[in-house]
Amino acid sequence: MELFIGMGCTVLGFLVGLLTYSRNRDKDVKAEAARTAVIETKLDNIIKGVEVIQRELKALEKQREILSERLTRVEESNKQASRRLEDLTLIQEVTSV
Repeated sequence: MELFIGMGCTVLGFLVGLLTYSRNRDKDVKAEAARTAVIETKLDNIIKGVEVIQRELKALEKQREILSERLTRVEESNKQASRRLEDLTLIQEVTSV
């Protein structure tokens, strides 16, 4: 009789241990899946942010090119205006003398 009680307790303990292991394993799998989903969501957000930054960078580069061209034109115009002023100054000096 004592043998059956001992074996019954052992089997019962084994079953409780097995069920506890199974339950904890399921919880671990769910927790890992949730953690993975959060990481993937964050990575997607980072990727979208990088894409936005790249588009903005391209737009800024285009603006910089346009401004560079305009600056070159203004410098050329300024150079021509300076030459004209120098010519006018020379003409005034010659006519004053």
